[in-house]
Amino acid sequence: MIGLGAVCVAGTEFALILHQGGQYAFISSFFPVLGLVYVTTGLVAWARRPSSRLGLLLVVAGGFALLAEVTAVDAPVPVAVGMIVGTVVLAVIVQLLLSFPTGRLHTTTERVVVLAAYFVSLPLQAPLYLFAAGNPLSLADRPDLADAGLQVQRIAGAIVILATAALLIGRMRRARPEQRRVLVPLSVYGIFALLVVPVSSALEHSVFEGDPVQRTILQLVSLGLVPIVFLIASSRGGFDRTSDLAELGVWLGSDEAGRPELRAALATTLGDPSVQVLFRVHGEEALVDDLGFPVALPAHANGRGTVDVELGGRAVGAITYDAMLVDRPEEIREAGRIVAIALDRQRLTVELRASRARIAATADGERRRIARDLHDGLQARLVLLAVQAAGRGDQATLRAGIQSAIEELRELVNGVMPAQLTERGLAAAVEDLRDRLPMPIELHVAGLEQRLRLDVESAAYFVLSEAISNALKHAGPAALTVSLERTGGQLVLAVADDGAGGARARAGSGIRGMADRVEALGGELYVDSVPGRGTRVRAVIPCAS
Repeated sequence: MIGLGAVCVAGTEFALILHQGGQYAFISSFFPVLGLVYVTTGLVAWARRPSSRLGLLLVVAGGFALLAEVTAVDAPVPVAVGMIVGTVVLAVIVQLLLSFPTGRLHTTTERVVVLAAYFVSLPLQAPLYLFAAGNPLSLADRPDLADAGLQVQRIAGAIVILATAALLIGRMRRARPEQRRVLVPLSVYGIFALLVVPVSSALEHSVFEGDPVQRTILQLVSLGLVPIVFLIASSRGGFDRTSDLAELGVWLGSDEAGRPELRAALATTLGDPSVQVLFRVHGEEALVDDLGFPVALPAHANGRGTVDVELGGRAVGAITYDAMLVDRPEEIREAGRIVAIALDRQRLTVELRASRARIAATADGERRRIARDLHDGLQARLVLLAVQAAGRGDQATLRAGIQSAIEELRELVNGVMPAQLTERGLAAAVEDLRDRLPMPIELHVAGLEQRLRLDVESAAYFVLSEAISNALKHAGPAALTVSLERTGGQLVLAVADDGAGGARARAGSGIRGMADRVEALGGELYVDSVPGRGTRVRAVIPCAS
């Protein structure tokens, strides 16, 4: 709609200028074309980078250029509008230069300079039409005041241009080499374009010998190339990636239901369809993919690169990419900083998914163990007893076999859910567990006079039994201490040994399973295991009624 409107306005102005005729009508008819060039180029830039205001500013500049030519409509109001906004396009060029490539001003100094440019183009333009005869805004025919106003406007404009140049020089010094190669010619040409209109008008008689045609052609060509130069510069020298990265901010702010997934957004932004997002989840030494499976980091020799993503100084994941396609890792780091919060949020989802998968795998493993024990142990013994009973074997042997089967069944049931835990509570179950262990254990129990919730008691018991089993199997301790205490709304349990140490929480390990049980109840598991100095496992589980 903007483009169609600009075409209609430019076409109308073009036709009116030619219709009115005059010595310089043909040259003047190209001023609407100038505005159309700005609008068209701005719409292209706007469509390519919706989050950048560069395209919008080019469209605005084109709009002011078209407004300046409404004087072709022979009526008081259009003539007045055209005279008021006649030089605003120059102020917009100042804003374009200082806000390149995003279209946004970042410092107070830049904002002040841009405001000063608009002040020069609007209020300081007033004397030129207020004190000149033959226009609808004229207050008096005072050429002296009009000339004084023109001099003030030129001096103020020169100051604004010098300030703009100083800011651009400072930016070029801070820019990367590949960006500086674009900034230098862009800034030089931008300053040149700003100077063309006032300087060529002031030197019309001395340089152009009073011929306005040459001056007008120079102004048209110089100003007409400005939007094209900006469009080309925004896609070169590393600035294209700066604009692309700005699109990630738009992605983060868009409706979650309609926006693409994180990996797709990064692939589009970086121009690398092979980009992969990995996550750092609790309890896993390796990074995992979005399904929770560990992934080995690719070697750089294979043409792949990896950049870590941190949030608040904490590693939350990594981005792997094609190092041949994206040859500047700092761009990946910048993208990682932009999406760190979103990546951390997805990491929590992956961690939850992995935790659920481990719990399901553990449950399946327990069911397989129970089925195997029933089939290989109890079932075989009962079949043997049936054969003995059919053959009327020795009754003492038969009774002993039945008693042994009963004991085996009791052990099997106790492994699934200890009877002491169900009937008498956590403290009694832990004491029974201690009595059945092959080595003496120092046990401390406090605050468990009353029963806890069944899920808390079950989790606490299996965490303690798993920690004790791990210590006896792997650490070879000479002493083992177990403590169990309810304090306030928390149940604190700990198992400490003086064995080999060096325990690590990894996929499939008992420690990982314990952490899953505790975290499922909103608790936390801590493991302190230094090689040669033993292991201490401590769990804190909320147990308020």
